[in-house]
Amino acid sequence: MTKKQVSLRKQFLTRTLGIMVIISIISSGVQLYLMKEQVNYELDTQTSLISQSINQGFNGSDLASKSIEHQIDLKMAGYLKYIGEILDESNAEELTDTELIKIKENLNLAGLSILEKKDNDIVVVKSTDPNEIGFSTRSFGDMVYQQTEKVLMGEDIQIPELYSDEGLVILPIMQSGTYQDKPVFFKYAYFHKEGTNYILNPYISADEVYQFTESVGPESLIKDIEKENPFVKDISILDPNVFQNPELESQYWPPMKKIVYGDFQYQSKNDPEILKKMVKNPKIQKFVEKVDGKKIYKLFLPQKNGQVIHIAFDYEKIISPLHQQSIILIVTGIIGIVSIFLLIYQLFNRIYINIQKITTQIDLLKDGDLTAESDVNDGSELTKLSIDLNVMASNLNQFVKEIEAEASKTQMLSEELEEEASQSVEKIYTLSTETTLKAREQLFEITEFLDSVEKVLESHSHHEHVKDILGKMDKMREVANERTAATTNTTITLSDLLQSLYGQSQELSEIASNLMQQMSRLKL
Repeated sequence: MTKKQVSLRKQFLTRTLGIMVIISIISSGVQLYLMKEQVNYELDTQTSLISQSINQGFNGSDLASKSIEHQIDLKMAGYLKYIGEILDESNAEELTDTELIKIKENLNLAGLSILEKKDNDIVVVKSTDPNEIGFSTRSFGDMVYQQTEKVLMGEDIQIPELYSDEGLVILPIMQSGTYQDKPVFFKYAYFHKEGTNYILNPYISADEVYQFTESVGPESLIKDIEKENPFVKDISILDPNVFQNPELESQYWPPMKKIVYGDFQYQSKNDPEILKKMVKNPKIQKFVEKVDGKKIYKLFLPQKNGQVIHIAFDYEKIISPLHQQSIILIVTGIIGIVSIFLLIYQLFNRIYINIQKITTQIDLLKDGDLTAESDVNDGSELTKLSIDLNVMASNLNQFVKEIEAEASKTQMLSEELEEEASQSVEKIYTLSTETTLKAREQLFEITEFLDSVEKVLESHSHHEHVKDILGKMDKMREVANERTAATTNTTITLSDLLQSLYGQSQELSEIASNLMQQMSRLKL
């Protein structure tokens, strides 16, 4: 079974296209891998920069807030000692509203309340603000009540981040528990003067201070980062402890919230579980999740204070430029590969056309056209091959022409020889026939003469001399027979020789004719 031939052009196209497909697949795979690595790098870079900005901003705003609050704390401590000096009453019942209002106005306070122990609670019994009367410390939890009781007992209170001294504590700026309908912020101070049964509770309005700290604090910083960074969808500061124990959010002190800062607007059902686990195992969590039909890259960064920075990135926005870059690189690579393919194909096609010219010439030579030539002028080895093949064909053509001329001459001579041999055979045949007949006639005459002489001499056979003559006559008869036979044989042999020569001349003529016939098939 003969193997089906495949043209060089088809082989080239098949193999080259196969290689191009393989290169494209490998290139695309590498591009996808690099794009994935670039996405991870971009996300890590963005998260690192943002987390650093947030931490630096928090530290700066926290330092500024603490510095401002410390100044207010010192001011409030001075107020407390001043109020303690001007109020000589040891019993809360002895204090009048007029005194309290006068002190409030003189010191430009937001309010002044008096707390006294009643049964199993410490409550506000007098105040410049009627809304404050009846305020119960126990209603805000045991911790608030216990710390207030320590103040009343004149004990030293050691609470981190609070300004405190013996019988004195100043709280940070916080929302009032009395005004539930609107957020009102105050700076509260508590002081127990030795020898009294009540606690002085002056407080100043801190709305402006609170708004100032908020304007330069985490919330403002978060909004600025979200505006400046198009990839960031949401930044939130979360407290995993409150997610684990939601009841902490309802306690009065210390104030705790699930969402400390920010909105946490891209929260999913899995996020609370992640935050709960981060209470005991504070490790960085990052993943891509679909929220409201959008791909969001989420990052949870645990902080030293137990809080977690949550950053939600627009995943599509991050990878879109990288996708475009990868597409450009892939398209550029494919264009490059196609360009190289076209250049190689153009070169190969020129070589293939030249090869076809040479193979066409060889096919014509094979079919007997010795005038076939190929015209290849690309300066390559194929040009040399074409020239050598043309020279070979030309030499072969010349050689065959010479053979044809010799064959024609041979045919002509063989025909002449055949004709002459034919004529010679006829002449020899006639001559041999005549010679044989003449020899036989002569032999007959000699034999007849010898027979006549023998009859004449038989009557004298008793003579010795006659006997010798008769004996010689027999020898003469034998010699005559032998000479006649020799002449006949010579004639026959000569005739056979000429006949053989005629036959050979015929064969030579046929050979020359066949050779000429074969030569006629060639194109010279």
